[in-house]
Amino acid sequence: METLIIFLIVIGAAALIAIIAFIIHRLMHPKLKDEKKDEADFAQEELDRVLVPIDDKKTAEEISNYRDKEDEK
Repeated sequence: METLIIFLIVIGAAALIAIIAFIIHRLMHPKLKDEKKDEADFAQEELDRVLVPIDDKKTAEEISNYRDKEDEK
């Protein structure tokens, strides 16, 4: 009977530690708003992450006016 009491105390202590850890985790990491995003939003975020904006106006204008030979065919 004594071993059962010790076992229950150990299980209770472990459960108490787990509950405290869960509460601390929830307080430190509050849920963000669940926004529904479509494929276009995911694609735009990925492009923004990969592509670097061009600061030089002359270079940006040249890139926007660029025509590939294959595009004109």
